[in-house]
Amino acid sequence: MSTTETLPRDEEAADRWNRVREMPPSAKLVAKVLDYNDTLTQSQLAEETLLPPRTVRYALTRLEDADVVNSRFSFTDARKRLYTLDI
Repeated sequence: MSTTETLPRDEEAADRWNRVREMPPSAKLVAKVLDYNDTLTQSQLAEETLLPPRTVRYALTRLEDADVVNSRFSFTDARKRLYTLDI
C-alpha cells in the first residue's frame, strides 16, 4: 500500500482498536462503553459496565498506560475525574 492510499473505513476502525486487543476483558468493556458514551466518571463506568469499582479502576489504569483513555478533573466536582476514549 502506498502512502497516498487510505485504508477502507472497516480497516481504519479495526486499526484504531489494536492497542486494546491484548488487554483484559474488563479494559475492553470499559473502552467500548466509553466509545458509546462521550465522557464518564469512574462510578458511571462501574454502573454502566456492572463491574466492581476496583475492576473499573484497574481497567482505566491499563487503558491510560496504553494511551487509549484521557482523564481530566471534573469542573463541577474536583474529587472526580472524567474519562474519554482517545482512539
